[in-house]
Amino acid sequence: MITIVDYGLGNIRAFENIYRSLGIPVSFATTADQLQCASKIILPGVGAFDWAMKSLKLSGMEPTLNKLVLDERKPVLGVCVGMQMMARSSEEGNLAGLSWFNAKVKRFGEKILDRRTPLPHMGWNTVKTDGLCKLFQGIDDPKYYFLHSYYFEANTIDDVVGKSYYGFEFASAVAKDNIYATQFHPEKSHHWGIKLHKNFAENCLCCSLD
Repeated sequence: MITIVDYGLGNIRAFENIYRSLGIPVSFATTADQLQCASKIILPGVGAFDWAMKSLKLSGMEPTLNKLVLDERKPVLGVCVGMQMMARSSEEGNLAGLSWFNAKVKRFGEKILDRRTPLPHMGWNTVKTDGLCKLFQGIDDPKYYFLHSYYFEANTIDDVVGKSYYGFEFASAVAKDNIYATQFHPEKSHHWGIKLHKNFAENCLCCSLD
């Protein structure tokens, strides 16, 4: 069962609609007990980093989420702020992240962005993939919808499986073992996003075993 972490942030119904259209069972977890039943997990997120981390902590699901992902190695897909929460920290706030990746979230530097690249980075952009991660299997010339002013700086280059350009090249998708994440919104990205979610449901186990 794919379980969407419902801690008050993210367009969770959009994820549900995609999986139901694919005939794939999906559920929501608002408590640790409900989350415990997950075989795969989606961690959505919108808004500010600290607010997202605080909301997750207040939900009581963070310890169970860490146990399922780090100890039981259940596949997880983080989206937008859900991806940023997987880093150690963010320039947007003061709270610690989940630290699933050796990474830091940084604000796009306005000094290196010209007038044609305003913040936030909003709209469609291409994603250049590594050609290996099963998250992108069978997706040609992928384009996805973005909405963010902060980017994920991975300190381990092998974790980066997708890159996009906005003033400079940044990591738009990362993966490590059973952990997957995208800065873009696949749930808002038409057939490219539907295929990515299908891949996560059917193919994604552990990237190191692909």
